[in-house]
Amino acid sequence: MEPAAGPEPPPVPEPASVPDPEPDPSPAPEPVPVPSPEPSSESASESAPGDGRFTVRLVNFEGPFDLLLQLISKHKLDVTEVALSKVTDEFMAHIRAMGPDWDLDQTTEFLVVAATLLDLKAARLLPAAEVEDEADLALLEARDLLFARLLQYRAYKQVAEIFSERLDAEARRYPRTVGLEPHHAALLPEVIISIGPEGFARLAVKAMQPKPRPQVYVEHIHAPLVSVREQAGIVVARLRERGEISFQALTEDAADTLTVVARFLALLELYRERAVALDQEEALGSLMVRWTGGDGDVEAAVTDEFDRESGPADGAGEGTDEKKKVTV
Repeated sequence: MEPAAGPEPPPVPEPASVPDPEPDPSPAPEPVPVPSPEPSSESASESAPGDGRFTVRLVNFEGPFDLLLQLISKHKLDVTEVALSKVTDEFMAHIRAMGPDWDLDQTTEFLVVAATLLDLKAARLLPAAEVEDEADLALLEARDLLFARLLQYRAYKQVAEIFSERLDAEARRYPRTVGLEPHHAALLPEVIISIGPEGFARLAVKAMQPKPRPQVYVEHIHAPLVSVREQAGIVVARLRERGEISFQALTEDAADTLTVVARFLALLELYRERAVALDQEEALGSLMVRWTGGDGDVEAAVTDEFDRESGPADGAGEGTDEKKKVTV
């Protein structure tokens, strides 16, 4: 037993020398986190892009912004001890570090909570005195309302997270179609076929027969033809008789709109041949027509370019007595 106890003491000092260097590096990292929260917001901006969450680094608090809100709402941290200006500076540095891909939801969330904390801190910094009038009582009630707003915001955020988790979980589920339940299937009436083979044959013949083409009757549509050249003769005769006349007087005996259009086209043809002069003192006013063509045969100059009767190609009817027509 003595030789067995002899070899045991030598290994004991050897491990004693091994753990000695281990505690040496442990105190080294401790001073590192201490100065890191105190420098400017660059430390927060460096850690932000890693997880995308905004972390608050203050003298009396270090952690996520949501945790700061939770501690204040539970009265575990006094809002007057929180440097909101420094929190705002760190958040601005966090947004700049994210670059153009900054999160709009996170920014609006910070604005809501920061504005509420600012109102709450301003209310807490007011001197507390005895309540003498309703105005002071309203100020005290406003503090409670601010706390209630923080709690309400926190509740809404938690519910939104629950909904988001459930939506993600249910998005991977797909329903399957099932047959009708037996007690519901029994409610369906039985199908009773009351037609025989002959009836089916008649229906098949009727369905396979070609349907007659729909016919559109146009006998009731009256489209009379009006000769522009004939109306030009009437216009020339009246202008030679009166010398000057209004367009309304020229068309007062027109039977329909097509006749009015034909006489207007005839006037345009005569104006192009400088056989008439047109005067109108004001827009949409009375149009006065004055004859300037003399005694020459101006009617023959009226062409048939407005409309022609369908038939042979243009030029085939030259030299004939084809009349200029207006159709609708």
